[in-house]
Amino acid sequence: MTDRIFDRAGSWWDLPAGPANTIADVPGVTVGHRTHREKTARTGVTAIFPHDGDLFRNPVPAGLAVLNGFGKSTGLMQLAELGRIETPILLTNTFGVAACTAALIRRAIAQNPEIGRSRPTVNPLVLECNDGRVSDIQALAVTEAMANDAMAAAEMKFAQGTVGAGTGMRTFGFAGAIGSASRRVALPSGRTHTLGALVLSNFGRPGDLRLLGNRIETPDPGRADPQDRGSVIIVYGTDAPLDSRQLARIARRAGAALGRLGSYWGDQSGDVALAFSTTNRLSIDSEIETVERLAEAQLDPFFLAAVEAAEEAVLNGLWNAEPLTGYDGLRLPVLRDQLLPNRG
Repeated sequence: MTDRIFDRAGSWWDLPAGPANTIADVPGVTVGHRTHREKTARTGVTAIFPHDGDLFRNPVPAGLAVLNGFGKSTGLMQLAELGRIETPILLTNTFGVAACTAALIRRAIAQNPEIGRSRPTVNPLVLECNDGRVSDIQALAVTEAMANDAMAAAEMKFAQGTVGAGTGMRTFGFAGAIGSASRRVALPSGRTHTLGALVLSNFGRPGDLRLLGNRIETPDPGRADPQDRGSVIIVYGTDAPLDSRQLARIARRAGAALGRLGSYWGDQSGDVALAFSTTNRLSIDSEIETVERLAEAQLDPFFLAAVEAAEEAVLNGLWNAEPLTGYDGLRLPVLRDQLLPNRG
């Protein structure tokens, strides 16, 4: 069962979490993993579905923030231009992007055989972090079948830590990880909305992690990296009625969360955030679209929710990670052991 790192310290944050404290607290959102640990590989794929329908025919509005553009993702340019997501979102390692892209294209064509013929081509969305310090990335272990397995496994309940795309990641010198959290936002009218974050975390120098404002030292695994590099992907989902420009503003707040954790977005850290709304699903067949949109003056609590959810998502991922030995013998410590050295 996934644990929340701050069950005993809820007053640290201003906003309440949702029931599961994950991105799946947003109605309709599901997540699936495929973890691969064989031979020299410690890697995998994580899939995020904004809804369970046909995303090509009914895309969702989305916004993008590239905080530091050191990365090899697929689909970000069109997302930034058109402001919508039209496939599931796949997270994986750097050299797994091509296989995941092909899996998304084949899946979309199977659902819509007219893609690329009588219909436009599809924009597959794949984001990555480099797990090559832990997994033998040259093995090219990620396959289309793994991507399909991750998508087939998507559910409201999902694991966190060293699973899926987070299997071979390293954050502030600790193992992992994939993490998630959510926040509830109440508007003055009494209407409430949920904003959730899922983070693929692979960034930060050992010893730079801040937890509740305190610096957390990392046991030296023997090969500490003197730079803040490795990358982080933050995916936000919400049921608030936001347009693509507003969602891009939400995504930019991920930078504040990374700063609170102790990162400075180093030169070789690909730090990317995107946000989508499950309200106002679009239609490729519409000529005129009438949508509901939150007033700009009501965005402040959502900005706070974005910072809190992303910050806790990173920490929840680290908290749920398991000790891992890399393909070349590098042994990664886990945050739980550092915070609770006498546990168990």
